[in-house]
Amino acid sequence: MSHSYIWPTFLTQTFILGVLSTDPLNVLLIVSDDLRSSLEVSSPNLDQLASKSAVFLNAFAQQAVCGPSRISFLTSRRPDTTRLYDFNSYWRVHAGNYTTLPQYFKSNGYTTMSVGKVFHPGIASNFSDDYPYSWSVPTYHPPSFAYEKRKVCKGQDGKLHANLLCAVNVSEMPLGTLPDMESTAEAQRLLRTVKDGQSPFFLAVGYHKPHVPFRIPQEFLKLYPLENMSLAPDPDVPKGLPSVAYNPWTDIRKREDMQALNISFPYGPIPKDFQLRIRQHYFAAVSYMDSELGKLLSTLDDLDLAKNTMVVFTSDHGWSLGEHGEWAKYSNFDVATQVPLIIYVPGVTSAVEKPGKKTFPFWDVFQHPHMRFSEGRAVRNVVELVDLFPTVSELAGLKPPPPCPHSSFAVQLCTEGSSRALSIQVLKEGIDVEAIAYSQYPRPSDAPQADSDLPSLADIRIMGYSVRSHSYRFTVWVTFDPVNFTANLTDIHAGELYLLKDDPGQDHNIYNSIMHGTALVKLGSRLPWGTALRQHLLYFTAGSKPNGTP
Repeated sequence: MSHSYIWPTFLTQTFILGVLSTDPLNVLLIVSDDLRSSLEVSSPNLDQLASKSAVFLNAFAQQAVCGPSRISFLTSRRPDTTRLYDFNSYWRVHAGNYTTLPQYFKSNGYTTMSVGKVFHPGIASNFSDDYPYSWSVPTYHPPSFAYEKRKVCKGQDGKLHANLLCAVNVSEMPLGTLPDMESTAEAQRLLRTVKDGQSPFFLAVGYHKPHVPFRIPQEFLKLYPLENMSLAPDPDVPKGLPSVAYNPWTDIRKREDMQALNISFPYGPIPKDFQLRIRQHYFAAVSYMDSELGKLLSTLDDLDLAKNTMVVFTSDHGWSLGEHGEWAKYSNFDVATQVPLIIYVPGVTSAVEKPGKKTFPFWDVFQHPHMRFSEGRAVRNVVELVDLFPTVSELAGLKPPPPCPHSSFAVQLCTEGSSRALSIQVLKEGIDVEAIAYSQYPRPSDAPQADSDLPSLADIRIMGYSVRSHSYRFTVWVTFDPVNFTANLTDIHAGELYLLKDDPGQDHNIYNSIMHGTALVKLGSRLPWGTALRQHLLYFTAGSKPNGTP
């Protein structure tokens, strides 16, 4: 088998310095579920990883829901190319036989393995997590996940319920464990088996938390006393928010403890005391995930693999914690689309540690809840999760996929993103104000209804296309035909425009005022807004980027 290895200039330079060997880098890809980027929590192990890595501060998912986002970044194609907006189709059959990130590494001699939630399970990955296309061996799913939505949460009445808030005594759980604990143990086992292997490895580990329900070890709540919790800074639905843009958080409404509150549909609100408890449990779930992450990275160290393994950490999308009166994902706001993206490359993002000194020692969050680390290499330019495939490929020494042509449904290997490998090595002052991230979200109707958060393909009638730059977020909701997968850009149902310098929380929609010219002055010397909007939207449907975008 021929391998398409190419060694970027910056890697060649580190070889000359004797930091790295000429062997290809292993890859450890870690994906957290529903982890937002804007959060102040106790996460010493994630912070330690960031201190030794390139940290992309403005990374965005292409659709804020699990299945479509994961298929998008694992194929480096946007949802309009995967044609997956729900969980109910397999892209190889429904859209095109696209090569995935792990499949590309597998075809280049890597042993590829998957633990936990990497692909979205079910139809979206052919009920097999795309095995054997993407993986060298069958994938692992933690057995205790079967109890995730069952009545295992002890309520105040002493009975067991299927609750949203589900802090538990782990010893009392079915199988005496939790899914992410099992995933960590299996990933550790796989690392031991491939340590002395003849081929490099690509190991993907998908942690389920902080995804709902918040079934987590109860001791993590102690890190966040309820009296110290606060509401979102903007907990009310903005007056200028179009109804089509609102997500009514139907997922969390289905849990027994939420149903007992008898909350009005669609806007609620959730009682303030319960809002605080949701935020408390989410924070605790993140710290729990961080603890599992720390154990995994410590094992990488113990096996002497940190010196030749790239570590990539990200999430499929964010999660609203009461901002704009919204909860969960299912929107185009930053809190739903922005994700952490952290990439550690030994000898590049930080020096390889001397023998005997650990790169990733484990930090117990209960003993070190306020541990502080130096900042990593901050990359402030706007990037997208579709950039992940070409970036990781190039950093590992593989030739990145070529750019996709105008229509790529018949093209197996190409990218609709861009490699950001150079950004990791060469830090530039300033910000590329022209950099753009694209996201989108479907709706079945203009007004919120029961399936607004996750409509089936056949029921999609409107698509919200969103453009995020360093200075603005601009979204238009247009008519969409789910049969032909086409958007009618002339039929705009509603729009949103947020100028981030004055409105970082995206609470003041000034879209309608641009018709009267009052907002144009704030856009400075950018393209005339109507022209810029149309160019950006044409990118989604025509497949070519507008002028002035990377």
